[in-house]
Amino acid sequence: MVSKYLGPPNIWALHQVKGTPQESIQVELISRNSECNVEVRHVINLQQDVLISEILVSNASTSALRLMGSFISHLTVSTPEATYAVGLEGSDFYTRPPVLANFSIIPPDFGKRKDQVSHKLWGHIALNKLFLKQNTDDDLKSMTRNIEEEEWKGEEKDNYKHLTDKMSRIYTSAPRNFTVIDRGRRNSVVVRRDGFNELYMFSPGSRHKWYGKYSYICLGQAALLQPISLNSQSEWRGGQHLHNPNF
Repeated sequence: MVSKYLGPPNIWALHQVKGTPQESIQVELISRNSECNVEVRHVINLQQDVLISEILVSNASTSALRLMGSFISHLTVSTPEATYAVGLEGSDFYTRPPVLANFSIIPPDFGKRKDQVSHKLWGHIALNKLFLKQNTDDDLKSMTRNIEEEEWKGEEKDNYKHLTDKMSRIYTSAPRNFTVIDRGRRNSVVVRRDGFNELYMFSPGSRHKWYGKYSYICLGQAALLQPISLNSQSEWRGGQHLHNPNF
């Protein structure tokens, strides 16, 4: 018998808010799945020059789980043409269609080519399947087989990666820390990853208006290619730190 997939947390409750605007503010959301005895906490901590987002998953069930998904940040830039990712040289990556979510801002002409995997399929796998029971390996392999056959793998050659072109990648061996530089705004953000092994990066390209709707890049700490295993009666924590040293 194949167990069903358990959907992502979609009912959140505000657990607590603490801090002051002068120092820092912390917001904690909580979601519980009584069917499988899983609790998910999302903690957001805003400081003067740092934004920290953390996910804590507690598995109180008698069986192991697999976690699959990501959380994504949109960083406003002057234009991707003036934006660079520094420190990714030598990192392996897979080219994939953009990850879809309710808040995605994807240009309508992005990825219009015959050899690209369906956006609907990739969004379905990446976002609608967060908790997987241990005996769903066959389902997972079946769902991802088409994507794996059509993906493109490479190695980052540039330590000063120019984000001017359209791109949608998942880096599998990126460093825990790297920097995004926007020459147009004369700004930079240091990105740190905790818990997750993969880095999702998306650029809509530079054919759009400066300081417009598509003047951004996406960064996501992810478990999209390889699920994270969570044993029974255990916890897992993952997060992302965005530090703006210019404040």
